[in-house]
Amino acid sequence: MTIIGIAGGTGSGKTTVVRNIIQSLPPHMVAVVPLDSYYNDTTTMTPEERRAINFDHPDAFDWKLLIEHVRQLRDGYAVEQPTYSYIESNRQKETIHVDPKPVIIIEGIMSLINKRLRDMMDLKIFVDTDADERLIRNIRRDVVERGRTVKMVIERYQNVLKPMHEQFIEPTKKFADLIIPFGGNNTTGIHILQTYIRGIVTGI
Repeated sequence: MTIIGIAGGTGSGKTTVVRNIIQSLPPHMVAVVPLDSYYNDTTTMTPEERRAINFDHPDAFDWKLLIEHVRQLRDGYAVEQPTYSYIESNRQKETIHVDPKPVIIIEGIMSLINKRLRDMMDLKIFVDTDADERLIRNIRRDVVERGRTVKMVIERYQNVLKPMHEQFIEPTKKFADLIIPFGGNNTTGIHILQTYIRGIVTGI
């Protein structure tokens, strides 16, 4: 089994890179474990307390559960991946059944920050994109998918995303085996990555 970690700032193009990797492999060969599914369970909190959480800080994630699930997948056992609602800012009752597959991709902004998780990875990737482009993508996504106004997105970027990126995400670039600049727009870099992963999986 090959475990791949893919990190990068919010709006960097990680999802596009992951989608291209998936498309280059047969469906039965790859499973994706999104870091966004492993935010802490905040069921006991009030809605006000949930809204006050900094979800772009490492402490917002349930690292213990994520590491345990990756370990189980690596050892050949299926897991019930949690689901998360950005509208309710809480974990949902529903889970997603994930079977162990030859390639496991751990994708999320801080996928490379936890050493225990990092040490389980065979390949570590950082998707690097210009800050202005990340902001534009954040506005497009959060307004359409998460019901936020442009003003809310910009304020969150200035007060939370930008400082958290500089403090926690950008420094993890040093752990990457491969850096893909320009995110999902870097077709050459993605093609090289696809070829490399296919080689690992097929032994060629």
